Order: sequence, then C-alpha cells, then structure tokens
Amino acid sequence: MHLPSLFTGRVTDALSRCSFASQIDDPDRYAAMIRPAGNPKFGDYQSNCAMPIGKRVADSNPRQVAAELIEQLQLDDVCETPEIAGPGFINLRLKDSFLQDRLAEMLADDRCGVDPVASPKKILIDYSSPNVAKPMHVGHIRTTVIGNCLAKTLQFLGHEVVTDNHLGDWGTQFGIIIYGYKHFGDPEVVRQDPVPELAKLYRIVHQLMGYHKAIQNVPKYEAEIARLEDLHAAAVQEAEGAEGKDAKKKRKAAESLAKKVAAARSDLKSARAAIAATDADPVMKQRAQAHPQIANAVLDETSKLHADDPENIALWEQFLPHCKDEINRIYSRLNVTFDHTLGESFYHPMLGEIVDDLKQRGLASESDGAICVFLDQFDAPMIIQKRDGAYLYATTDLATLRYRQETFTPDEVLYVVDARQSEHFEKLFAVAEMTELIDAKLVHVSFGTVLGEDGRPMKTRSGTLIGLESLLDDAVEAAYQVVCNPDRLVKLQPPMDDQEKRLVSERVGIGAIKYADLSHDRTSDYKFNLSKMVALSGNTSTYAQYSFARTTSILRRNEVTEADVAERIEVSGITLTHPAERALGLQLLQFEEALQNVYEDYRPNHLVDYVYSTAEAFSKFNDQCHVLNAETDAIQNTRLALVVLTGRVIKQALELLGIEVVDRM
Repeated sequence: MHLPSLFTGRVTDALSRCSFASQIDDPDRYAAMIRPAGNPKFGDYQSNCAMPIGKRVADSNPRQVAAELIEQLQLDDVCETPEIAGPGFINLRLKDSFLQDRLAEMLADDRCGVDPVASPKKILIDYSSPNVAKPMHVGHIRTTVIGNCLAKTLQFLGHEVVTDNHLGDWGTQFGIIIYGYKHFGDPEVVRQDPVPELAKLYRIVHQLMGYHKAIQNVPKYEAEIARLEDLHAAAVQEAEGAEGKDAKKKRKAAESLAKKVAAARSDLKSARAAIAATDADPVMKQRAQAHPQIANAVLDETSKLHADDPENIALWEQFLPHCKDEINRIYSRLNVTFDHTLGESFYHPMLGEIVDDLKQRGLASESDGAICVFLDQFDAPMIIQKRDGAYLYATTDLATLRYRQETFTPDEVLYVVDARQSEHFEKLFAVAEMTELIDAKLVHVSFGTVLGEDGRPMKTRSGTLIGLESLLDDAVEAAYQVVCNPDRLVKLQPPMDDQEKRLVSERVGIGAIKYADLSHDRTSDYKFNLSKMVALSGNTSTYAQYSFARTTSILRRNEVTEADVAERIEVSGITLTHPAERALGLQLLQFEEALQNVYEDYRPNHLVDYVYSTAEAFSKFNDQCHVLNAETDAIQNTRLALVVLTGRVIKQALELLGIEVVDRM
C-alpha cells in the first residue's frame, strides 16, 4: 500500500476543519508534505506542513498550527497519538496492530501489496536505439537498462506501456558495411558466415577511417597542447603570486587548465595509438594507403542507399537481418525485449510528406537552400531538409511522432537518450507543440556518461568505445571469481555443479552491471569499477541477490514452503515482538512508495536504494531474530512470514530492475 497517500488524505480532511482553513490556498500541497522519518525516534513518518502554514496564518506559529492540526487529525485506526517535535514537526508512528494487519494482507497478495493505479496512462518508451550495423558498445548500456527498468516498473504499477526500439538501420553505419563489402569482402564467406564477417568489415573500414582522421588530428592536438600548456604555466605563476580570494580563484583557473591539458594529451595519445595500430599491420597499412578518401567514399555509399540505388538497397536488404540477429542476441543475454523495433528505414518513406506538410502550413520555410522550422526560443532553426535534398534525424523524429500519435495515441512519450542530445529534444518538443503532431506529454529522460577510472568516457587504449559483449563477459568472469570461490561454496549442500556455477555467474555478473548503472542518479556520470560492482557487500546487486538466496535458504532449513507459511499466518496472524522485526516490516510496506518515486521523476535509483535498504533491514533482522529456534510458534510464524515477504519483495524489485535472482549463492 502507499502509506503517504493515506496520510495525505487524512491531513487534507483535517486541514479543512482547522480554524485557519480559509487562510491557506492549497491544502493538498501542504498535506503532501509527508516523508518517512530519517530517525526511528521521530516515528515512522514526519510532516513539516505546519512550518509553511504557520508563516501564512495570522497571530500563530508552526507549533500552534501543528497542535490544532493534530486535534483535527483522525488517525486513531492507523497511528499512535501524533507528537510535535522541534519547531513544529508532526511525528507519526504506525500502530503495531495496523502494521501487522497490513503485512498479513501483503502475504496473501501476489503483487507484494502494490495496488494498480486507479487511472492508468498509455506510456510509450523509446529506448536503446543502437545503430544495427555496428557492434553494441558500453554507450548503449545506460539507455537500455534505464529504459527497460522504467518500462517494467510503470507496467507493474498498472500503466499501459508500449516499448519501441528506434533502430538506427539507415545511416552511415550501413555505408561503412557496404563500402567494406565492395572493397574488402568475399561474397561467399559473407554468405556462409554473415554475422562475424559483417562485423569484421565494419571494423576494417572504421579503423581505416579512424586512421586517416587521427593523422589529420595529431598536429591539431599537438598545437592545442602547446597552447594550453602555455596558458597553464601562466595561470600557475599568477596563482602563486595571488593572495586572499583572488588566489583561490586563480588556483581554480590553473586546475581547470591542467585538466584541459590532460584531456588534450589523452586525445593525442589515442590518436597516436590508432595510427600505430594500423601502421603495425602490413595489410591494414596497405589498405589505408589505397583508400585515402575512405570517409568521403562511405558518405557516398550512404547517399546512394538513401537515393534508392538498386545495388545498395539490395545489399542493405541482405545485411540488415543478420545485423538485427546479432543485436537481438545481446538483448537476449540482457533479458530485454521490445514491443516494437521500428527503425529509421520504416519512417524514410514518410519524410517527404512531413516536409511538404509543414511547408504548406507555413510552419517550415527555405533558408540558404535548406528547409527549416524557426523557433522563437532558439537562435538556430531546426533543419529538416538539407540543400542537397537529404533529410536529417530531426525529420525522422517528427515523422515518428506523427506515426506514434496515429498508431498508439499515447498520454506520454519518454525518450531515454543521452543528455548530450538535450538541445535536439528541446527543439523537437517545441516543434511538436507548434505543429500539433502529437497530443502527448513528451519527456527527455536524459542520462550521463559511463566513465573509465581516468574520469573520461570509457574507451579502449586506442580510443574506441568498449564493446558491450566483452564488458558482459568480463562481468560474468569477475562474478565467477567472487561468488564461486571454493572457500565460499565449501559448506553448500548439495555442491554446485559447473552448470549451476555458470548460471549464477551469468546472472550475478550481468545483474551487477545493470544494478550499478541504475544505482546512480541517471543525470550524473559515474566511474565503471567492476570489482566494486560484484562485491558481496555494500550497495550491489550481488548483495541483494545474496539476500534473496538467504531467504530461500531459511525456508529450506525450516522445511517449509511459502504456502505453508501463508496457511499458518491465516490462523495465527502476525505479531511483531522485536524492533528488528518491526523495522523490516515497515520497510517492506514501503515498496509501493519506492515504485511511485521512480515514476515521479523517472529515476530508477529510488528503487535501487529501496532494495539496498530492504537487504540491510533483513540482514539486521536475520542477525537478531532467530527463526529456527524462535521462542514460540507464533514468533516463528511471524518471522517466517517476514522472510517470505522479504524474498518476494527483493525478487520483484530486482525483476523490475531487469535482474534475475538465484536460489543459492
């Protein structure tokens, strides 16, 4: 159940009966000022609404407001007598009888006490969206796991969720593969083993393009480093001679320049590494010399594809299914599915119509040969067709919006996309509103970057993004070393065979990457640290999965099933006799609150925090409250019920995070 909603309703009613009711203009806003108490000595929940109300009520103060509000507050069936603390906080402590009854109801509910929303919305979530002709990399992990978690959570809350993987299946990446096939490919080899061969062709062309780009960039980087080093040296000298506040300001300026120097050196190092890698391979070096204009040639192949060139269209149709199969294999490993996978190619036939429609309505006009939509709030317009007739991502996005309105009529559309695309979405949403292409709330669910230990975007030594599959492999191996350590498994009976060890390692390793990503506020960057991610202690999926495994172990040792426990509780009920029992019970009842918090601002870290707090509460309970040797049958039944509920809640929460549990660890 959602306890804050219960309290909010009661407080709203109480405020309407207070003598100062006419002096407050928005009672619902004040009534909603209820949060879980940060310290048990202040109760279970705390309201601070008396403070802002006290400032508005004549001849009164917050404590007086709190006192009158408590007089009118009808919570006898839910709470002990409310108490006033400090300047006017109202502390609320649930009655044990209320807590016990709700936990018993929760035990009989297969939804862990979470009621479906009364007014469900249709929410379309656009996430993952890789370019299908090239391998998925570390940059795809955030959009995929955040989007998947939001989809699962909102659907569990009762909303109608539609997921769409807006594939990049029509861009430069296919120009790369087509060029590679024409110049370096063997048709028979590609026919016999298409997936690895196409991936190899992509890598060859991509490496050659990177080689020539690096050669162009090295002198630029060297000049930039020299310029920044001079500025940094001057800034350091100024900082050394400065005093007071000016000294602090100049030190910060010097530190900022030092970071820029380090970044430029890193760019130079990556460029030189890219050059060295090609020069060290005689075949690749010969190819580089033979294809000096490869980047322009790739663009030409892409343009021919977009112009419906028969040869390139035929190759695209031949390659696309295999590219999709490879990406779907990664999705299968991540346990991620989509309702729709409508790529850019699906919308390509609609682009001319979109441009013509906006021109006819006077919403788009020509500027320097290009077709643009001008927006008052932006200096630059949104270009929807270039002077050479080519369309842009923005054009595709507008066509996509119109299609989604006509096909799905959503209430909300969430775009789970990197924060670096923020300006694009600001313009897109502004154009969508102006053109009335869709009648839905549009939200850019932005996120930060995965960083390496050096604090920069995570890449290989040569400067390329790390492949997603190799990242998953590394995580699974790291998990194997931790959870399948012989010293840990020596007491496990029956012993784990190799198949079970690999299953556990796969679930723990992949779960570790997902959990670590989701544990951070999505808008922030974070450093990727695999050893911390798979640790058995701390806020990790490994710890949460281990907590679930402990619940199943306790039930096995007590030789009972969940059904057995439910039958016992129907007869005896739940009776909380220990503080650790009560703390765990309260934590379990707050599951729905965590899910609602995820939806309110589209931040899965609220659910991760809840999982960790639940695992911590269970650990304390398990340390302090014996189950097998409980003092009485009634106490044992209550503790078994808490074990069952903990297992269910952690399992359900991890499932919403996209993480699978294991019965033994």
